Amino acid sequence: MINVDILYSGIERIPNEGEEIYSKEFDIQLGGGIPATMINLARLGIPTELCTFLGDDMFSNYAKTQLEHYNTSYHNIYNGNGMPLAITSIVTTQRDRTFISYRNHFTLYEEDQDKIYNKLKGAKIADMQLGYLEVYKRLKEDGTILVFDVGWEDGMSLEKYSEYLKLADYFTPNQKEALEITKTKNLQDAANKLKEYFDQVIIKLDKSGCMLVEGDTTHIIPPLENIKAVDATGAGDAFLSGFIYGLYHDYDIKDAILFGNITGGLCVQGIGCLTRYVNEKELLEIAEKHRKQIR
Repeated sequence: MINVDILYSGIERIPNEGEEIYSKEFDIQLGGGIPATMINLARLGIPTELCTFLGDDMFSNYAKTQLEHYNTSYHNIYNGNGMPLAITSIVTTQRDRTFISYRNHFTLYEEDQDKIYNKLKGAKIADMQLGYLEVYKRLKEDGTILVFDVGWEDGMSLEKYSEYLKLADYFTPNQKEALEITKTKNLQDAANKLKEYFDQVIIKLDKSGCMLVEGDTTHIIPPLENIKAVDATGAGDAFLSGFIYGLYHDYDIKDAILFGNITGGLCVQGIGCLTRYVNEKELLEIAEKHRKQIR
């Protein structure tokens, strides 16, 4: 599903009920999720195919224009008359972000799953999200590498995601998500729970880099230095673009995570998901300077 973000930044506090506050900055952008990852992958020169749901409303038309602007190939699966995307207002203060969102839930039919599979058939890598399990089962049988990522939601648990975790080759939660999903109190215990599904456990550590657990060995892939974080919106999706770039070009897992740390780290230096990014040449140059830190 496409997200459209309405961004307010440069305010001192969140207004109370009945109050009005003006922000210093304002923008409208495509939001996070798989579309943001696909756009950043396209910027890195990776061929992408995005299956999504767009109507004839003003926000859907905006999203179509933006996808074309970013040279991101997409296939519209939606045939209804509603507004089949999510709208989020994001208010950013010096301390944190606040979100108010609207999402139009619609029925996904079997023929829609068939359309998505037919568009993605033959892909080397697929970025998984909830709701398309039958598509991923078929892609897995074809040999597609499956990467599963989740955003925070109520009711996170291993039981809820079990069928997806069994299918996925890689899972990339952040530390808060990993602790909540596994119902543990420290990251090592969370990693041990996730080792039931994966030989290589990945947990993003926000500004501290990324944790990789292989067997009894734990590695910390460090973050970029001197990052001046402005807005963390979309950092996880940007990380995923660098990580998938590494998998696509058959780099080892540590290099793939390093690429993710670079794309995710640079993302937070701009407002929104897509403002700050690197092209392929810049990514490889930065990675070469930092590669010795992970050996």
